[in-house]
Amino acid sequence: MTTLGDYLRERREALREGDRGYSLRQVAQRVGIEPSFLSKVERNESPPPSEDTLRRLSAELSLDTDTVLAMAGKVSSDLQEVIRRRPTLFAALIRELKDLPDHAVLRLVREVRDGEW
Repeated sequence: MTTLGDYLRERREALREGDRGYSLRQVAQRVGIEPSFLSKVERNESPPPSEDTLRRLSAELSLDTDTVLAMAGKVSSDLQEVIRRRPTLFAALIRELKDLPDHAVLRLVREVRDGEW
């Protein structure tokens, strides 16, 4: 299983192949963190950064924020608020969805989004 640090480093290095602006130092500077901290995160030697920092890293590296947060063991604050409003219902929903295949979950998401239910 890929760790958060591996995921971030692999993405940054892939982007760097086409653009030297994705060095560790330059990415850290644009995100507003110390290069040594980003290096430790990429080497899995530091706990995951804050949600805000992970959001900035995700944007900088063109990664899905929810995926990055999940890899860090976090849930975005907007989703936490949604869950807090109806914790029992969302807990039951997530538990029911956990073993469904991806295509079934995607179908459900589309039906809810499109209002076809």
